[in-house]
Amino acid sequence: MENAIEELLTYKGLIVALWLGAFFVAERLYPAAPLPPELGAATARSSWLRLARNASLWLVNVGLSPLIVLPLSLWASGQILNWRPDWWSGALGLAFDLILLDFLIYWWHRANHVVGFLWRFHEVHHLDRFLDTTSALRFHFGEVVLSALARAGVIILLGMPFTSVVVFEVVVLCAAIFHHSNLRLPAAVEKPLSKVFVTPSIHWVHHHAVRKDTDSNYGTLFSFWDRLFASFSRNHRQTDMVIGVEARPERSLLGLLARPFTG
Repeated sequence: MENAIEELLTYKGLIVALWLGAFFVAERLYPAAPLPPELGAATARSSWLRLARNASLWLVNVGLSPLIVLPLSLWASGQILNWRPDWWSGALGLAFDLILLDFLIYWWHRANHVVGFLWRFHEVHHLDRFLDTTSALRFHFGEVVLSALARAGVIILLGMPFTSVVVFEVVVLCAAIFHHSNLRLPAAVEKPLSKVFVTPSIHWVHHHAVRKDTDSNYGTLFSFWDRLFASFSRNHRQTDMVIGVEARPERSLLGLLARPFTG
């Protein structure tokens, strides 16, 4: 069992790393939007500092994963309520788990915008002044821990196999890297894709520094949850949209780490 889990986690890391690298390069070769003036070529230092901030937040969470996140999920998988019917297994069960988990993460994301305590952590993700692949990795460690606790509850209550959880994490990470990316996609590709999946044009609006748009387009994998639950923004992405949080500036790395605990 331990060997199988280690192999699964190894492949998870490899898949996500290759996916991230591919999109990181592609979005710089075919960008959808230019960097804002404060991060442009004339201020290369600011651009590199932004990347360093995002990478540092990600590295903190990478360190937390084997210490807290993974043990918590493994513990929860050993406490599951064994009520799942036989049909809810195998390939069909995995597919159903992925849809169900995406549905639940939609509501968790929405709660992060509605509940003040959760927003204090989630705001760190939104304070980024530009969107690219590194934005998908930029989360406060407190949000990661809170998400792990919520996921543990889901694992126990739904009797979720650990395999489903790991597969979903891979899918969600790859989806987040994709829809946060600054990759320019042909309209003929992105428009039909956005009918089912969350694409960069949809998620760009979610990061618009206007609260009405920030509190919309919560989907992670499937875009139809927002349409079903009336949280889809009718605004279209504009390359000159201001990204960030309305009336709040970006912070230093230490400022971001302290943000949930300060005014």
